[in-house]
Formats: sequence, structure tokens, C-alpha cells
Amino acid sequence: MTRELFLSPALEVAPVLLGGRLTVSAPEGQVTVRITEVEAYHGLGTEGPHDSGSHSRSRRTERNASMFGPPGHAYVYFSYGMHFALNLVCSPEGAASGVLIRAGEVLEGLGVARGRRSAKRGGAPPAPAMLARGPGNLAAALGIRRETHDGLDLFAAPFALSLPTASSGPAPHEIASGPRVGVAGEAGGPAFPWRFWIVGDPTVSAFRPGRGAPR
Repeated sequence: MTRELFLSPALEVAPVLLGGRLTVSAPEGQVTVRITEVEAYHGLGTEGPHDSGSHSRSRRTERNASMFGPPGHAYVYFSYGMHFALNLVCSPEGAASGVLIRAGEVLEGLGVARGRRSAKRGGAPPAPAMLARGPGNLAAALGIRRETHDGLDLFAAPFALSLPTASSGPAPHEIASGPRVGVAGEAGGPAFPWRFWIVGDPTVSAFRPGRGAPR
């Protein structure tokens, strides 16, 4: 995977990432996931329809500044006061777009991921398919935090990214698209089929319609 990929808008990048591997290292070990579900978001400076579901839909703020930064960097936010979520920044600097990593299969560092999820849940870890199912669970399994990872280069430690190769397994043969999960209003409807997932993969999260204000 190269940085040039992320020069394109998030809507073009998102499906390409499916089946790719994302690794995050930490003192307690590293965790690698195979990406199985993503969503694209476009903000100011990105061509196409107005995306009212994007954090960067109206202006640049301290919270969303990383979305306007250089491509191939991380944008991490705290969602609903409960969990973190990881986005991969796309488009040239100054144009805000990013791919939310919604779900993945834990390939390496299973013990570390289980320990993190157990600590968050306050009990036993979930089943393997549930470890990184949903953006908050994925971020927890990878050890992602806003204060630690927001704005960091995805092509330098603690991150590592790769697309599927002959040695890492075949690329997904069937990819589906549809409305994004939990996004309110038109941006969460059929006019924005900006969620992409690997068909039949058990780690893909369930769809739920949006309520209230956009994310």
C-alpha cells in the first residue's frame, strides 16, 4: 500500500482497503486486523454531493483538523462519549475526506486484543468474530486512542498497512455496498451507499439506521 492511494477521495479508496491488513504496535504487543468493513466520508473541499454525515461537513475545528491534513494519516475521534474510532485520511491536504474502519478480523495479537476488550467490557472477552466488529470495538482491539494516534502518519510506527498479496491471502471476491450505519438524515439513506463490506464475513457489523443529529 502506498501513500499515493490516499490522494484519491475516500469514496474511491474505501473499497480498495477491504481485505487489506492494518497493524498497530504498542509496548504490550502488536495487533493486526484484516479489514472487512469500511465507510467513506467527504467534507469541505471534496467534490461530490454535500455529505451531512461527515464531521468536516461545514468547517475545520480542533476536533476534525486531522481530516484536513495530509493524506495517509490517522483521524481519531471519540464517539458518543463511549469509544474511539479510526479513520484513514484521504484526498490532498486541505480537502477533507476519510475512510472509517468499521470492522476487521484479528489475525495477529489475539491475546492482546482479547485483553483490551476484556478490560473495556469488565469481564470475559467476546468471541473471536466479535473482537473487532464495529468501529469502537476495532479501535479498542487495536489500542487506538485519540490522544495517542490522532494525526499520526499511517506509513510509520506504530502503524503498518498492506493490501492483499498472494502470500497474505486472496483479495475479497464479493464486495457489497449500502447506506452507512447510524448516520441520520439523507446522508444515511440510499443516496449515500458509502459503506462497503466483504459479503458473508462474520466480523461485519449489523446495519442500523441513524437517529437524531449526524455523527
